[in-house]
Amino acid sequence: MSRNLKKEGVKKMGRLTKSERFPILEGHPIGQQHGEAAVESVGNLKKVMKLSDKDKKMKEFRIYRWSPDNPNQKPFLQSFFLDLPSCGPMVLDALQKIKGEEDSSLSYRRSCREGICGSCSMNIDGVNTVACLKPIDTDTSKPTTITPLPHMFVIKDLVVDLTNFYQQYKSIEPWLKTRKPPPDGREYRQTPEDRKKLDGLYECILCACCSTSCPSYWWNPEEFLGPAALLHAYRWISDSRDEFADERLQALAEDQRRLYRCRTIRNCTACCPKSLNPANAINKMKTRHLTERTREDLEAEPEPRFGQA
Repeated sequence: MSRNLKKEGVKKMGRLTKSERFPILEGHPIGQQHGEAAVESVGNLKKVMKLSDKDKKMKEFRIYRWSPDNPNQKPFLQSFFLDLPSCGPMVLDALQKIKGEEDSSLSYRRSCREGICGSCSMNIDGVNTVACLKPIDTDTSKPTTITPLPHMFVIKDLVVDLTNFYQQYKSIEPWLKTRKPPPDGREYRQTPEDRKKLDGLYECILCACCSTSCPSYWWNPEEFLGPAALLHAYRWISDSRDEFADERLQALAEDQRRLYRCRTIRNCTACCPKSLNPANAINKMKTRHLTERTREDLEAEPEPRFGQA
């Protein structure tokens, strides 16, 4: 990226700083928040650029390093120092600069740079997020620490093994299931009201930030499906076009460890970079499952003996 492009970008963000309005993001609160955070970061960066002391423009990034080529070497944090005025505003920009100019062996995932693909998920300063939406902390007096998603097997550096995560997503059958074709043979229609019920569910980008921040998932990753998979399960259960909602819910509840391992700790909701609420979706599935049990089902269960819970 040339210096002219960076200066032009800073100028444009500077105009937004004066107006503090994002008309295109109206009705999208999380996008508004990300925009405001980016503007604040660029504003701080402009202040740093005015400093005459070059040392005060240098930012330390401590990055987790481990390579399977050296299995006997323990993981460690490697420090890199970047000149902030010559770097983009997001943490992903810093990683790109480090990989391109200082150490090409640094490994991490990235793709869209727009918070859509979920590839660049990692832990930044103790919080799971996606690097392309995380503005760089321009306070040069303290380092930014970047580590892989917690409680996951590390393949190399910031790349973790998501095989189990994707298999759990596959297990909830994330596609439309119907018993008969649409009436006109073209598409399954949905009212605007029913479509609105999917807001806050379909936006999940499968970055795994929520699942890897969940203590219940840390303790039972083979049994508990985790917030991300369960959020998607509820997305299809809530879809008015899907005709297998009851079967989907029954499949989740047959083994209680798949659904009921959730303890509503809400770490998932706190760290979601798209500001979704997986904990609320899981609670709604629990409520629906419990309330749909008929009185006959409850009466058919044997009564506990005296002294038994």
